[in-house]
Amino acid sequence: MGINSESDIVANLQIGPTTEGTVRIYVEGGGIEIPMDFDPDEADEIAEEITAAAKLARSLSRK
Repeated sequence: MGINSESDIVANLQIGPTTEGTVRIYVEGGGIEIPMDFDPDEADEIAEEITAAAKLARSLSRK
């Protein structure tokens, strides 16, 4: 499965700080739980990538 492949999988996404000072992205679905911890700088980079992808997706959907 790639980034452009559609899926019928339903998942929940949670994002928040941990008591250890990291940012956790937690994905749960289909009986699988995936906690991913990032230091704050990495989390900022991920946020920038998401923002850039959203801007590009908006421009593609307007065509």
